[in-house]
Amino acid sequence: MASSAPIGVFDSGIGGLTVAREIMRQIPGETIIYFGDTARVPYGSKSKKTIITYSRQIVRFLQTKNVKAIVIACNTASAFALETVASEVSIPVIGVVKPGARIAAKATRNGNIGIIGTEGTISSGIYNTYLSETNPTVNVYGKACPLFVPLVEEGWLTDPVTVEVAKRYIKELLSYDIDTLVLGCTHYPLIRHTIGDIVGNNVTLVNPAYETARELKKVLEKEGIESTATAGEHKFYVSDGAEKFQKFANTILPCEVVETKDINIESFADSLI
Repeated sequence: MASSAPIGVFDSGIGGLTVAREIMRQIPGETIIYFGDTARVPYGSKSKKTIITYSRQIVRFLQTKNVKAIVIACNTASAFALETVASEVSIPVIGVVKPGARIAAKATRNGNIGIIGTEGTISSGIYNTYLSETNPTVNVYGKACPLFVPLVEEGWLTDPVTVEVAKRYIKELLSYDIDTLVLGCTHYPLIRHTIGDIVGNNVTLVNPAYETARELKKVLEKEGIESTATAGEHKFYVSDGAEKFQKFANTILPCEVVETKDINIESFADSLI
């Protein structure tokens, strides 16, 4: 695979842009092909079988763009589909869960770690598994926050409704004396300030996006496929609502998104090349 080939990044919607943003900051020479499955968001309430089907379709699409690596920038898809799709393709595939768990295990001081995520991510127990492997002494407390993704997708990042919902979700976790909170969905860093105001300065917020970009950089270097370019030429695709997606992307990315294309992702069979 040529070092000039792009990196595929996908998510259920706009949340994965937080991962794309970190990749752009940390390895700016890489080109990103981003796909947001905005027609089928949210993923968190869907079954493992469905998420695997969706992920296979998206990976098939990314393969048509000759990507050299794939980042599953969605915690639910990382939990349910990473192992399957990684075994079916010949390029590196990384998710966001393991990097997030690793940094949380290092960050905690009292061993009490909170995880907020979608229903799918929390019920999978994948963060508990990775955290226990990294540090068997930690206590892990998970809380599903199913309303966060639709609120973020709606753009209600600082709306009083979002603040009230966040307070209700996080109150339970604070009763466990957590000192570290993993933002276990890539949408959640977009309401980081709201969450931070609720938990206070004594709780460390872990954004897996930063560590995921670091891991990607290491993988590219190990495989000898890191780009030698100075700036990437990124492309963006969604399954619905291209104009709305592009408007939001331009508020958080360090580059200008000049075009976003709608595609029929279901036209890509879930069998992989």
